[in-house]
Amino acid sequence: MALTLYVDTARWRAHHKHVQEQFPGLVPVCKGNGYGFGHERLAEEATRLGSDVLAVGTTYEAARIKDWFGGDLLVLTPYRRGEEPVPLPDRVIRSVSSIDGVYGLVGARVVIEVMSSMKRHGIGEQDLPQLHAAIENIRLEGFAIHLPLDRTDGSDAVEEVIGWMDRLRAARLPLHTMFVSHLKAEELIRLQQQFPQTRFRARIGTRLWLGDHEATEYRGAVLDVTRVAKGERFGYRQQKAASDGFLVVVAGGTSHGVGLEAPKALHGVMPRAKGVARAGLATVNRNLSPFVWGGKQRWFAEPPHMQVSILFVPADAPEPKVGEELVAHLRHTTTQFDRIVDR
Repeated sequence: MALTLYVDTARWRAHHKHVQEQFPGLVPVCKGNGYGFGHERLAEEATRLGSDVLAVGTTYEAARIKDWFGGDLLVLTPYRRGEEPVPLPDRVIRSVSSIDGVYGLVGARVVIEVMSSMKRHGIGEQDLPQLHAAIENIRLEGFAIHLPLDRTDGSDAVEEVIGWMDRLRAARLPLHTMFVSHLKAEELIRLQQQFPQTRFRARIGTRLWLGDHEATEYRGAVLDVTRVAKGERFGYRQQKAASDGFLVVVAGGTSHGVGLEAPKALHGVMPRAKGVARAGLATVNRNLSPFVWGGKQRWFAEPPHMQVSILFVPADAPEPKVGEELVAHLRHTTTQFDRIVDR
């Protein structure tokens, strides 16, 4: 009995091809938990797409994935002097976001990140005069810019990239390749038309692997079902059942990422109101689970255990049977499945 990720493989791969057609020369991103699919699987899918470069998050990920992908590996986390050395092949490309980082990678293949309105990391305009000397002893693969997802100020992503292209060109730095993130297909076309001598390569993860929500589905198997009466005690903390119903033990617990949620940015009155309501219910031990039964998301009977969750299903709902599976609305980037099934 397992928490299973089901994949409509034909549909999933058709989506990959569609994105690839929209973004010629795209660089697939495989980082973290492999967007819920695992590094090995995404390395295989990137190879199937014919990708010559695969982006990973860290040097440790590059070391794990190098035997699964035969092309170049672009490490997205910037190099810092003093970091733990990780043995990597020459086909690994390092990102840098400082002049000191460039000087620390003599002889290496390097992509230089510029500071965007994200303000996360990157070289600034004031650093450009020093880059001429710094890049003499590296193999420059190009520049990169990582853009924000939302632009609440109404600014234009293309104009931000153009601004940096103009600064780099004015500093007489090589502009053969620019790696970009979080641009729309039409925005990439605008840039390519304006700078035909530069190859723009979109680094894409979420849109590529998770863009078709109907292509994948998590399901947890029912392991046990126990009938309880109102007032009857149960569980680790011996709480009382609020009404008659069923305690349903389903595969999927904290080790899978069930019950763990990344913070979300809330925009607007209604999402904030819902967030306040959820927080209020949590204070009285009412937490909605990601599992669906009888057309409704069901409540946790108590906090999820390590490998299973216990749900409360009221008596007026159909009784789940051992071996049946419950759909689970889980976030791919925080979920670890027991098995993956292609269908």
